[in-house]
Amino acid sequence: MPALNVEFSDRELEDLRQIAKERGTSMKALVREAAAADIARHRALQEGAEAFRRFFAGHAEEFAAAFPDDEPPTRGEGRAA
Repeated sequence: MPALNVEFSDRELEDLRQIAKERGTSMKALVREAAAADIARHRALQEGAEAFRRFFAGHAEEFAAAFPDDEPPTRGEGRAA
């Protein structure tokens, strides 16, 4: 299994040791769980953002009608050059 060497400050290592001790787990397991949780959170955020983009695109006309001041100016509108 591939491995990754990660450097921590003395303070971070001490905090990790304390947290691992409180949770009754090893530092290796603690760090792995934290990384896995961050990966899952990142994936969920990406999926949520994509779902929002699809929803917004599917309802673009409704959003434009509800929030006309937020629509970008069309060509020919706005300030004169």
